[in-house]
Amino acid sequence: MDGRLLEILVCPLCKGPLLQRAAHTELVCAPCRLAFPIRDGIPVMLEEEARRLNDTEEV
Repeated sequence: MDGRLLEILVCPLCKGPLLQRAAHTELVCAPCRLAFPIRDGIPVMLEEEARRLNDTEEV
């Protein structure tokens, strides 16, 4: 994913920064503990599409 896009994207819930997890093709919001999928290079920033991180997953 383009680094410039990552600089302007924020979590749709808390408006916090996102971290890219390339191994999982997702963007993670640490405070909300949500992982938003990246499909075909496009981040899907919908709460209903996000995956909740379990307690053992590191951000």
